[in-house]
Amino acid sequence: MESSWRMKATAITASFLFLVAALTLAVESPAQGMSAPPVAAESSAEDEDMDANLVPLEPELTVTPPDLLSPGEKSEQAGEGAGSPAATNAIAPPDHAPTASTDSAASTATTYNIPVVLDPTVEKHIYFFNTSIRSRFEQWLVRLSRYRPLVENIFSEFNLPSDLVNLSLVESGFNPYAFSRAKATGPWQFMKGTGKLYGLRIDHYVDERRDPIKSTVAAARYLRDLYDLFGTWPLAMAAYNAGEGKVMRALHKAQAETFSDISRTKLIRRETKQYVPRIMAATVIARNPDRYGFSQDPVPVHQFEEVMVSRPLHFRAIANTTGIPYEELRLLNPELRRDATPPDDLAYHLKVPTGTSEKVVQLLDRVPTYKFPPLPARAQQVKAGSSRWYRVRVGDTLEKVSKRFRIPLRTLKAHNNLSGSVIKPGEFLIIVR
Repeated sequence: MESSWRMKATAITASFLFLVAALTLAVESPAQGMSAPPVAAESSAEDEDMDANLVPLEPELTVTPPDLLSPGEKSEQAGEGAGSPAATNAIAPPDHAPTASTDSAASTATTYNIPVVLDPTVEKHIYFFNTSIRSRFEQWLVRLSRYRPLVENIFSEFNLPSDLVNLSLVESGFNPYAFSRAKATGPWQFMKGTGKLYGLRIDHYVDERRDPIKSTVAAARYLRDLYDLFGTWPLAMAAYNAGEGKVMRALHKAQAETFSDISRTKLIRRETKQYVPRIMAATVIARNPDRYGFSQDPVPVHQFEEVMVSRPLHFRAIANTTGIPYEELRLLNPELRRDATPPDDLAYHLKVPTGTSEKVVQLLDRVPTYKFPPLPARAQQVKAGSSRWYRVRVGDTLEKVSKRFRIPLRTLKAHNNLSGSVIKPGEFLIIVR
């Protein structure tokens, strides 16, 4: 009898699987020398133009607990993360914090809506979060609590389990400004190519990978696609980390059916092997914070009103005119790379604190127009001729795609040689700005 994942794979056309694998390899692993796929056709000028708001991914998010490493791996990690709490404090837990091993039986009483297996690997990650990086993990929980309601609402619309929100804890501590050495960005750590594939705007002025709502919608669509492809959440989570092509090949080569099967092979990286247990550990603590001694003080949730802006305005000018704190504008609009609304959008929806939109509208004419410095020559070339490919998803229509990418419907049809309005899931559309 064919395994469940093979049954799902055979239901998808061979050409689609080839495209998935090719896109994953080329987008997520550019260093391997593969030619760029259609979705990543733009120059890397935007990536090189790093804005000052970004902060490097916290080292604790990429460190594996020392007792899960081989002796050689311990030496390697010690060199990479010298001075990190993970390297020095993993042995002795604080007196007030229960350890994972003593609390495992109690944790099993909680019902999770993603698979959580309290095996020794997961327990060691719990111990790591609860002792070695306890203060940092508490900051992640507090930050996530600000966005949790909106994430859970979006996930419910895509019929995703709410505990999957904890994947963002492992990715970035839900920091909109986080970026990795591989240039993944935002709370869900999207690579540029994958973000664009899922409809996010990424250019010199705007990076929607950092928008808590738009990036969560993109992450929900991606996770739903991964689950539909693999049929289990552990495999879907592993593919979110490694790419669907790598996980598919590992399953095929190992003649395996589960994440547990391929995690015992050398067919996936150590990072991916630890990634799924790490999400399980974060879920256990996030669902049982009191049991682990984490404070649960109320945090203001992410709420805002929107104001239509028809010209570029800088946060500081808005703050000076309206009295809204500059930092509050940054907190609500992390997708704006230059702390100003983009010059190429005559109807930009700027987020402002709840209860201030009426005041902002009244004072908007007094805010001076911001003049952006000239774009670097390479960025101008990219912007003038940028194009990319978009794979049609279930539920898409030409009108929806037109609105998503802010392209006139007539232009979209012309560039794709379409006479009618019917598009089918799996088809590719060229998107030209």
